[in-house]
Amino acid sequence: MEKPPMFDEKSAQRVDVVYSSDDEIKQRMFVMDALAPRVGERIIDIGSGPGYVLREIGEAVGPSGSAVGVEPAEAMVKLARNRCAGLDQVTLREGNAEALPADDREFDAAVITQVYEYVPNVIVALRELYRLLRPGGRAVILDTDWDSLVWNAKDSARAKRILKAWDSHLSDPHLPRTLSARLLEAGFEIMRRDVYSILNPDYKPGCYSFGMIGIIAPFVIRFCNLPKEEVKAWAAELEDLGREGEYFFSLNRYLFVCKKIKEQ
Repeated sequence: MEKPPMFDEKSAQRVDVVYSSDDEIKQRMFVMDALAPRVGERIIDIGSGPGYVLREIGEAVGPSGSAVGVEPAEAMVKLARNRCAGLDQVTLREGNAEALPADDREFDAAVITQVYEYVPNVIVALRELYRLLRPGGRAVILDTDWDSLVWNAKDSARAKRILKAWDSHLSDPHLPRTLSARLLEAGFEIMRRDVYSILNPDYKPGCYSFGMIGIIAPFVIRFCNLPKEEVKAWAAELEDLGREGEYFFSLNRYLFVCKKIKEQ
């Protein structure tokens, strides 16, 4: 399989559209409630993507605080910079979760949404997270377990092939089930675990799963060598299910709130 590149402008724009969906807006409210940012705090958004969460953090901490986004993809950095324009307390740094451009104990809090499932060495990433938080600093992590996916299909074998191929875009499509042990190993105390469910019982533009069809299809055609006709037939079948009132999509994401309890 061809190795997927970093986000280019086209794929970054597709992600940006999905992140503007009502489902993602509600998810950000869920994450921000767990983070509970305060005025004057220093908060890092690891894997800040197109900058939606980063902007909300910047607005919450105010001019006396700082919101730092770390992102490896130039196309995403460009989107985030535009989205956060006018907020002097927001800065962006190029880097990744395994080698963060941050000083020891620089931050009061961190947020990491749908990032660690992409990271080859999560233990290294968690050690980096531990390093940059002050003692007592907190982190909010959200990741998906793709085994929780329920997506109706008439041709279930075809859908299974496509979604199995889609799993290959991640380093660990089942990360949440092992994350508790890894957090404890890295020196964190777990304060809360929760689930955020995306439910799309209807096929309609603007919902999360509608947007994801436009991301999954080109990925599996290009990088997983699945026949274009097969993938297009899968997408068309989902539209048919919508017209027939039989469309159904559900996916779980898992929230972990933890804090740094001691120096190692």
